[in-house]
Amino acid sequence: MTSPYQTFNTPADPRHSSRLGFFQRFYLVQVLQGLKLTGLRFFANMWRHTLRTVFRVKSAHGAVTIQYPDERRPYAVRLRSLHRLVRREDGSPRCVACMMCETVCPAHCIYIVATEHPNPEIEKVPERFDIDLGKCVFCGYCVEACPEDAIRMDTGILEFSSYSRGGMIYTKETLLALEPAGHNGAPTSPVPIPADRGMPLEPGTLPKRSMP
Repeated sequence: MTSPYQTFNTPADPRHSSRLGFFQRFYLVQVLQGLKLTGLRFFANMWRHTLRTVFRVKSAHGAVTIQYPDERRPYAVRLRSLHRLVRREDGSPRCVACMMCETVCPAHCIYIVATEHPNPEIEKVPERFDIDLGKCVFCGYCVEACPEDAIRMDTGILEFSSYSRGGMIYTKETLLALEPAGHNGAPTSPVPIPADRGMPLEPGTLPKRSMP
């Protein structure tokens, strides 16, 4: 009986062969095909821009390069951006420190310390709620797992950085100060800047890396 598995490094379908042909070894055909594709896209795009600019053809739309960061495209509302903690009416976090987000996080970037809430109707409140954005993979599992809808990723903030690893750890106070993005996905809160984000560097020196 013939084995269903291949014993040689030869594909069953010759169309999917990994062996290069005679012309493929020189890569000339592939280079010419790439130049052809680039040329067609370039001149087609230029022709559309000419029709729209010179001949005022409104239906002609060419590819447009967004001059970032002066120009920004609107983001989708469902885009997962920087986290924020939802507040109650009295300003306290809605989080009850159930540790669900910390448990489900695949990157183990959430650290919570629970304490008693002054309101007897609420069992717990986070005394400490830290997110290490240097480890976060923005999967959104914490948002899905939270039973109180206390954490969201709808701030629209995508630009945050730091010169140290410790500066990428966002605390409870920082997360509570953020607001949701507007209807067009634009942030409504200022980008939180760590204390060492604006640290001046001497010429010829590299930023120091410090462990949290």
